Amino acid sequence: EQYANLMKAPVIKFKDLEAAVNSTIRYNTLPMQVRADYIRVTDATVLTSISLLFKNNDLNYATKDKVSKATINLYGRVTSLTRKPVNWFEDTVTAEVPAEMLQQAMSGSQIYSKTIPLPPGTYRLNIVAKDTVGNTMNNFEMALNVPHYDEDQLGASSVILADQIERVPTKSIGAGPFVIRSTKVRPRIDDIFHRAETMGIYTEFYNFGMDPKTKKPDGTVEYEVVDTNNKVIMSQTEDLAAIPNSSAFLVTVEKKLPLKSLAPGKYTLRLKVTDKLKNASLTPSAQFTVTS
Repeated sequence: EQYANLMKAPVIKFKDLEAAVNSTIRYNTLPMQVRADYIRVTDATVLTSISLLFKNNDLNYATKDKVSKATINLYGRVTSLTRKPVNWFEDTVTAEVPAEMLQQAMSGSQIYSKTIPLPPGTYRLNIVAKDTVGNTMNNFEMALNVPHYDEDQLGASSVILADQIERVPTKSIGAGPFVIRSTKVRPRIDDIFHRAETMGIYTEFYNFGMDPKTKKPDGTVEYEVVDTNNKVIMSQTEDLAAIPNSSAFLVTVEKKLPLKSLAPGKYTLRLKVTDKLKNASLTPSAQFTVTS
């Protein structure tokens, strides 16, 4: 008994600290949506684009001088699976609106974008967001599965469905929020569109065979929109060589799809890219919802 008393663990005085060690606390009093998209730069580097969405009616506003303002502080950290820090960022998102228009602004949202270059692999993303006015928080964690692109195999980026897709001035190429190469692509994070909107489609394909005569890839890209019953609603096929600036290294698909002909419901955009020279194909897809 004396030996047992000598060897037993000491009584813990700081019960609150023990609880913090034994559990992982997640705050979710501030609603937030997060998505990650992947764009190849080189065989060893992939741009990981992280997008956050905050709805205005989930934020708290402080009014001063007839201006209502919401402020969100962000801290993000990327770590390896063994919790080794790889990258981090911090920023502030603000929303300002005239006080008399605050009620009308509640249907809007705030979108934040951060692009981080990462080697292929699997990582953890942790983001803490705090509404400084309402003192609400969200402690969010997700996996980042950064793809590996083999230089000898056909590859594809994420399929991004966007509410804005437009070319940027030459001085802005590759810089600024939502800019991918020479195009601003703002993703619709929840993938929900109204019938009156036009949905942007952005994706990239890599590593085609090259026709020795044209110096262009030889193949096609097929687009299909199907409903929940797998019925084809829209269909189109395009030659790779006809796509602007297409090359064996990179083919960029930039499309705008009017949605007025689609009934409210859930749909899937299916793409099939075929490389005739390599006898290879890929079939990426993305789901979206149309509302009235």
